[in-house]
Amino acid sequence: QHRTSKEPQRMTDSTVTSDLAEWRELTKDEEVEQSDSAVTTGFEITHSDQLESFAVIDAPNTYQRDLDKEDYEKLPSYPERQHFHEHHLQMRPATQLICFDGCPGDKNHPSSMPIYQTSTFVQPSASVFGPYDYSRSGNPTRTALETLVAGLEVAHSAFAFNSGMAALNAVTRLVQAGEGIIASADLYGGMYRLLTRVAVRNGVEVHFVDTSDLALVRAALKPHVKLIHLESPSNPLMKITDLQAVAELAHANGTLLSVDSTMMSPHLQKPLSLGADLVVHSATKFLSGHADVIAGVVCCRTAELSDQIAFYQNAEGTALAPFDCWLLLRSIKTLALRVERAQANAEKVAAFLSRHPAVTKLHYAGPIPNPKKRDGAVVPWEANPWTPDYDPSEQRPVNITMTHEAHQLHMRQSRGGGSLLSFETGNVEFSRRMVDACRLFKITVSFGSCNSLVEMPCLLSHASIPAERRTLPEDLIRVSIGIEDHRDIVEDLERAFRCAASPVKRMRDIELSYEGVMKTRIPDIRARQQPQ
Repeated sequence: QHRTSKEPQRMTDSTVTSDLAEWRELTKDEEVEQSDSAVTTGFEITHSDQLESFAVIDAPNTYQRDLDKEDYEKLPSYPERQHFHEHHLQMRPATQLICFDGCPGDKNHPSSMPIYQTSTFVQPSASVFGPYDYSRSGNPTRTALETLVAGLEVAHSAFAFNSGMAALNAVTRLVQAGEGIIASADLYGGMYRLLTRVAVRNGVEVHFVDTSDLALVRAALKPHVKLIHLESPSNPLMKITDLQAVAELAHANGTLLSVDSTMMSPHLQKPLSLGADLVVHSATKFLSGHADVIAGVVCCRTAELSDQIAFYQNAEGTALAPFDCWLLLRSIKTLALRVERAQANAEKVAAFLSRHPAVTKLHYAGPIPNPKKRDGAVVPWEANPWTPDYDPSEQRPVNITMTHEAHQLHMRQSRGGGSLLSFETGNVEFSRRMVDACRLFKITVSFGSCNSLVEMPCLLSHASIPAERRTLPEDLIRVSIGIEDHRDIVEDLERAFRCAASPVKRMRDIELSYEGVMKTRIPDIRARQQPQ
């Protein structure tokens, strides 16, 4: 356990209120333009006590602690982060990503944060510590990353871990034996495994609840429950939870609220501003966006939580390595561009799937054109090279699971639907064939990449949940929409649907030409989807 500096400085409540109000004003002109059938509302921010904004690394050797005069066990395990509140508020969120200076005290003024690829740091003397001593406890490159993400989430502090699961594990450490955790019933499979096969061995009770239903949360919230952990939207069924309402229920019970906001990223949603105590990101996804680093981040609302998470990060040796931190710093610069482009593509894909004869249910948090809202007229299937044989009489309604009320709630606490969606076909084998027939989409367990990705959750991302306990339909397909041209994305999906309905047996080996694919007509798709 290496603790090398004093507690970070705190900001006043009035400063925090001003910061959040300014953030709302700066993001007004960044709302993504929605279609005329979509409901668009502003990003609602509520006051949270003791939040802080950006922090930066000060000049080297500024903080030195004399161990002859201070209690080693009371020293935090992460460097002090000074804040530049006024400078931060001069920039809009997308600009903050680009203009963040991770090393303002460096006399050489590098335009990119250097990689401190070192395990140890030389100390001033035998009894005096400098700002860093051992990279497991702190490293300037990691501090720059943690500082940037803390600013994006309007957090007191953030901590970078060597995986998203390591970050989630640190959060579960806040709950002791004999205490309880409430978790979303629709949850990432890895977190389910962590809770049911690791946390319970430490004497922690785990209860899975549909957190989108406040009555169920209220009924499960007992005095011994010390943590509520949820996702909104949930992965992969896109259920929406009222974060502010759950936060109020949790705090009235003396319970912490943790939100896994990986699917939204800090660019679209800020749960701490809605009352959450902790925010977790699998930085492997949108923060990285290039499928080249494994990482996780925990953002804390208060100094007390920051000290606890920092302790577990240091004690268990789960901090992110300097080079991986540098990769994330590089990738985050394009976060706004990637997230907004992928979200715009996802809305077009959702509109396409909402009228497709092969789709029975569609799960998406963003706006979807509704034919019933256009003067009763049938909305034609979006024209593309793969649908020349489309006949309006063949259109059948798709069950869009996102209700109008849930969509409005989501838009009040976020800035869009994101780029992850899922759908059902009604037939497991048809879904498998469709996924195997994709060419532009890569079959992977992750999401949030520049590339469009596809998987069947029951076979990949959520396979760790026993089949008898899964609440997911077996035919569910999850797609993560990338930043390619949306026309190529739609064409690849349509080609995959037709290939799945063709008589070809091995989808991964299929090499059909345009003419070959078009021999499988729209009515044949329905014929292929026989009841299971």
